[in-house]
Amino acid sequence: MHKVHIDHRAGMIKENMARIKRKILVMSNKGGVGKSTVAVNFAALLAKAGQRTGLLDIDIHGPSAARMTGMEGKAHATDGALIEPLQAAPNLKMISMGSVLSAADTPVVWRGPLKLGVLKQFLSDVKWGDLDALIIDAPPGTGDEPLTICQLIPEMTGAVVVTTGQQVALLDSRKAVNFLKTLGIPVLGILENMTAFHCPHCSKEVNLFKTGGGAQAARELGVPFLGSVPFAPAMVDAGDEGRFFAVERPEAPPSAALARALGKTLEGILK
Repeated sequence: MHKVHIDHRAGMIKENMARIKRKILVMSNKGGVGKSTVAVNFAALLAKAGQRTGLLDIDIHGPSAARMTGMEGKAHATDGALIEPLQAAPNLKMISMGSVLSAADTPVVWRGPLKLGVLKQFLSDVKWGDLDALIIDAPPGTGDEPLTICQLIPEMTGAVVVTTGQQVALLDSRKAVNFLKTLGIPVLGILENMTAFHCPHCSKEVNLFKTGGGAQAARELGVPFLGSVPFAPAMVDAGDEGRFFAVERPEAPPSAALARALGKTLEGILK
């Protein structure tokens, strides 16, 4: 009986994923580099461009995509078997543990097998339908969640690695790239986030972290460099308030940088 159940879910995952043209993983090997901000805004930009887009948050213990899309604590409809993803914006569906949990401060105290079950459900039991792209926001590291999702979606289109400029983060980004290469997942590029900050008082550019390391790491590893995204407090506020900064403020330097990075990501897929 257990074997039949596994085969049935595997078949549903295959069927669901076959209806999605591109599956793009956004990951880092270190927390605090703004990976979820990148994933959420990539998804919002694709949806704004008319692409049928899904956003899947596979961070079980620290989900943030629900808060950043305004979907935190929202109830999911179900027909008794399948789960309806939440409509975060026109053309944008999403699901996250942060939208499933009734209280934002409820911890998820689970070991590997339970997490594996939820990830399978997110892929098999959610009615994603026909999508042009599914953006997958992974937790930091190369552990259970990103490893499992890459194994469950063997036809993963590719992955974007987000980093910041300091050496600790760059070392971790190299590990993430090597993790992807080991699994045979195409590396669509490295994106260096939270670079220069424009000081409103002195009008000078202040480097919050070292800069240029992302480009150097990309050269050394032989993968594309997707560019640098400057830091803006307004983008932090937008994420906290469930608003899509890159869509609301397309003229802002971080938004333009994210749009260019997304363009380069898609170019890499089409080559």
